[in-house]
Amino acid sequence: MIRQDYNRIDPKRRSTIDYKKKLFAVPTYRPQYYQHRLSLYENPPTAEITLEQFEQWAIDRLRILAEIEACSFRNKTPAETAAHVTPLLQRWLPLHSNTSSSTGSQDENLKLERQKDHYSHFILRLAFSSTEDLRRRFARIESALFKLRFQNDDAKERQTFVESLQLDWEVVSEEEKKALGSDLQNATLGLKRQDVEEGGWFKIDFETVPELVEGRRVFLKAGKAYVPVREQMSMVLAGFNARLDQGLEIAARALPRLDEDDRLTPILNHLSKNFATPDSTLSDSDSAVPGASINATSIDLLSQNFPLCMRNLHMTLRKNSHLKHFGRLQYTLFLKGIGVTLENCLIFWRQAFKLITDDTFNKEYRYNIRHAYGDVGGDAIRRGRGYAPFSCQKILTEHPPGSGESHGCPYRHFSVDNLTTLLQTTGVNDRDVLRGVKEDVEKKRFHIACNRVFEWAHQGDIKRVKEDGSWGAAELDTIVHPNTYFKRGYLLRNGGAAAVKGDEMEM
Repeated sequence: MIRQDYNRIDPKRRSTIDYKKKLFAVPTYRPQYYQHRLSLYENPPTAEITLEQFEQWAIDRLRILAEIEACSFRNKTPAETAAHVTPLLQRWLPLHSNTSSSTGSQDENLKLERQKDHYSHFILRLAFSSTEDLRRRFARIESALFKLRFQNDDAKERQTFVESLQLDWEVVSEEEKKALGSDLQNATLGLKRQDVEEGGWFKIDFETVPELVEGRRVFLKAGKAYVPVREQMSMVLAGFNARLDQGLEIAARALPRLDEDDRLTPILNHLSKNFATPDSTLSDSDSAVPGASINATSIDLLSQNFPLCMRNLHMTLRKNSHLKHFGRLQYTLFLKGIGVTLENCLIFWRQAFKLITDDTFNKEYRYNIRHAYGDVGGDAIRRGRGYAPFSCQKILTEHPPGSGESHGCPYRHFSVDNLTTLLQTTGVNDRDVLRGVKEDVEKKRFHIACNRVFEWAHQGDIKRVKEDGSWGAAELDTIVHPNTYFKRGYLLRNGGAAAVKGDEMEM
């Protein structure tokens, strides 16, 4: 009979620390230091932040990524993209260089900026790692953001950052440089013989710099690309992409084991949905249109500035003298958002529903309108404010229209033929615009199609405010809310000041 030693620990699970010390130990993490403005995001953050910071920082970064993707969809040049995104970066995700402060990287404001940038990247990395499509899109846009920042960074700080990376680059020796001098010069346009001999060169696997190989800007030999120091950005970008792809794969494998399901998972799921069209709402101060006379009798005239979703509801209402429930709710909240008072809204709906009696209207419809405004029903917090106007994201993803219903987004819920007919009915007859809208819809870029129509309808006014400098990029960013569409269009056509502040993102 073999005697069992119950005190013996399995060698595969041998522990050098008492299990009680492990159980009650307080975890300690190495503090994060942000010596440089730029980062390859190799080490995940470890300090504690609030749930509100977790949510808001991710939303602010998502706004920037959505604008960069929108610029890509509109085929803007790198210079145009930089001019459009830079003011938005200063507003939502500022990241200043060490030279902007007398204390350098030790400045508390710089630390907070870099901490927000660091955490927001990893939060979105976790949110967008669930599917291959999201990972690919996130990597592409993050790469574009890194490239924009790298190009705009201070030259001295940029070089210090590159030297700190310790990337796997092999420096070409002087002997090899002299032996390949003519080949290096012929393969690299714009370099003189003296530049080849005196400049620095690196040797790297050609697969890591496809951009340079495609542009025939490097010399290839034995599977290696000989890259001049002036093309340093392409090599850094290749290193950034390789690390990001690897990090997204790791995050995808770790996602099913996420413990904080009750608090974090709903936020992450909402962020990933908003990657198609960022969710937004207008604050109370941004919803009203200054100088506009908005009442029950002026809505017909103002409807010329409505987005297509609301224009379709208005036209259907005038045609049928009726809208079903979700159409009434969507349109009522939009009218509330542009400044129509409850009294005027009740007058408008009563006049529109002209085929029914006053008694029927008061019994079946009046209460719902008052409830949307917060005049009746609801809890004490919401009463007096009511429901917020629907954003594009909410219209796109919730309550798809059924038979006989007119709510929703025409760019998503209409067939291409019906959408084209509706656009032509509202005065959009430009063939290039209609062709672009069709392409956007086929690629499910619904908010881009809507912005395309807006830019065409107000092209003269947009050109004017850009030339006189009265509106900047922040006032002309991508529209993701129907009320922003109306307010911006109204102000452009009536020569209003740039009072359209960007939408405030919310979860």
